[in-house]
Amino acid sequence: MNSIKMSEDINRHRRRFFGAAAASIAATQFGIIRSANADTDETKATQLPTITPGANTSFASVRQIDAGVLNMGYAEAGPIDGPVVILLHGWPYDIHSYVDVAPLLASAGYRVIVPYLRGYGTTCFLSNETFRNGQPTAFALDTIALMDALGIHNAIIGGFDWGARTADIMAALWPERCKAIISVSGYLIGSQRSGEIPLPPNAEVEWWYQYYFATERGRSGYNKYRHDFAKLIWQTASPKWNFDDATFERSAAAFNNPDHVDIVIHNYRWRLGLAEGEPQYNDLESRLAQSPIITVPAITLEGDANGAPHPDGSAYAKKFSGRYAHRIVKGGVGHNLPQEAPVAFAEAIVEVDSY
Repeated sequence: MNSIKMSEDINRHRRRFFGAAAASIAATQFGIIRSANADTDETKATQLPTITPGANTSFASVRQIDAGVLNMGYAEAGPIDGPVVILLHGWPYDIHSYVDVAPLLASAGYRVIVPYLRGYGTTCFLSNETFRNGQPTAFALDTIALMDALGIHNAIIGGFDWGARTADIMAALWPERCKAIISVSGYLIGSQRSGEIPLPPNAEVEWWYQYYFATERGRSGYNKYRHDFAKLIWQTASPKWNFDDATFERSAAAFNNPDHVDIVIHNYRWRLGLAEGEPQYNDLESRLAQSPIITVPAITLEGDANGAPHPDGSAYAKKFSGRYAHRIVKGGVGHNLPQEAPVAFAEAIVEVDSY
């Protein structure tokens, strides 16, 4: 990709970067709801510093590594020998969703890796001939390929939106690679078969963009207005998050990736059965269509002001058979939970690591 400069920084030393500590973070405190099989002990206290969301604005550097069919861009923080946490963003967001979470976890001794998903930022395909596949299983295999390239056997996987779905898929199909998971909005594993089932009209309307993307008008519109489109999604998915233009623009730069539109459109068309996937994923998709149980330790999170379509926590609690807790993060927190409530997200990572 000619427009992308690959970082030459392969420094393996400890990376810590801190924003200024700030005053009250009461708006990010947990409202706790335990599942029936969750531990009844008090939540383990954490020693993370307090921070105001938005205190950090950038990562020290973005590195590049060949992984599977991709050359993946990723940010890294914390000691090289620390327990590994991989944090996955969603659509239409990017690695800056974790710009405050990463230094918090690095301060607790974790090695934190935050990759750009395929179609975002500095991640690019190694071959122009590779199909620009956006089906969910591909993102899970991308993450495993990144782990293999970095010599990581297993890690705590955290994510929201597409990232949460990827964490769920990894935990279901490759539990040996997942020490534990944090999944915002819970169990998001789906299939083309489940996508055929109609929802009530008041639920269908929330997925307006999915149907827009099913048309060529939608593809052209997203390509032409991807900046304004993404900003609208941010506003509706997090109606109480008063992000500023600079915060949005830092993430919007990631959508200039030349594969971005192809990946996004294929993802949503695949869900509706309007686009084919790749044959090598068929067996995995068949397993996911059975809605497999997740056995690894897990915490699911939900913002109390999430404006994006999402299931109620009670609908998926039984999909987690290992040690498990579900939590509502209060204070007007929307869909981009890690960026809106970084302390709450980081605390969940530290807690699930103790399970």
